[in-house]
Amino acid sequence: MSTYTQINLVARPQPGPITPELFELVKKDIPKAGPGEILVKQTHMSLDPAMRGWMSPDMDSYVPPVGLGEVMRSSGLGEVVESNSPDFKVGDRVMGMMGWTEYYLGSGEGLRPVQEGLDAEMALSVFALPGLTATQGLYGFTEPKAGETIVVSGAAGSVGSIVGQLAKADGLNVVGVAGSDEKCNWLTQELGFDGAINYKTDDISAKLTELAPKGIDMYFENTGGPIQQHVIDHMNAHGRIIVCGMIADYSSAQPSPGPNWISIIKKRLMIQGFTMPDHFDQVPALVGKLAPYVMAGKIKYRAHTIEGLESSIEGLNLLFTGGNKGKLIVKL
Repeated sequence: MSTYTQINLVARPQPGPITPELFELVKKDIPKAGPGEILVKQTHMSLDPAMRGWMSPDMDSYVPPVGLGEVMRSSGLGEVVESNSPDFKVGDRVMGMMGWTEYYLGSGEGLRPVQEGLDAEMALSVFALPGLTATQGLYGFTEPKAGETIVVSGAAGSVGSIVGQLAKADGLNVVGVAGSDEKCNWLTQELGFDGAINYKTDDISAKLTELAPKGIDMYFENTGGPIQQHVIDHMNAHGRIIVCGMIADYSSAQPSPGPNWISIIKKRLMIQGFTMPDHFDQVPALVGKLAPYVMAGKIKYRAHTIEGLESSIEGLNLLFTGGNKGKLIVKL
């Protein structure tokens, strides 16, 4: 009988890089689909910053942690190779949570079809978690208005780049924050952002004064770190802050200090944290909201693809060092 590989989480991460000792590679016989089940051969997997939190033992998080000895959690895309479900047929391309595994066996709950003609990189870069998160975060809690200024941290990442392009398409002044000149140039020259800040080399406050002379109305927060206080200092009264991620703190022993709440009070700022699992029931509506922008050519993306299931382990660190250029995908 033929076998396949899956990667299980066997230890919790410590502060610092993800290491191979946290995982176990397991060989299994390729199973047969039972009653009501489907078997999917996964071809592409998504690596996302949230995985660091999923690996932690935190029971108070928005989803339970991955259990030790269980397959590592991830979303991906693949082809149905066997089906005993009325909802799927052999040859269907599907995407959803399948884990770090070459084959998925289950009921198919949570999986959805991939649109005909949509390649795997675009599906995972735009219509999977990145695009859904960007769309819900930007439109789900407040209404962006033409002429307003939005600052997006982690702007060259898979979520931030889509947030900025959606906002630009709606007539906002868009300022992105990234960690290299190459990424900043990509934001302004390729994606059409009005300005970009290299947080590693630029004077952040001075650049915000230059690029947002009328102040900041919206802040889409992906990273945390020192940019946070600078942005709040430049925000207008009744500004809105959407907190999507804290990449700067995910690998740290201690979280970095947050902004002083006096500014939040004086400026009457609205701060909304969110995660996508609270909004999975809205996925069809979010896809419907996002699709016209994509069809009109207003959303560009780039994918950073690595090869082989085992590359996921070291590859995950790219998300926290800034070593990836675009949506991080594993091709199996």
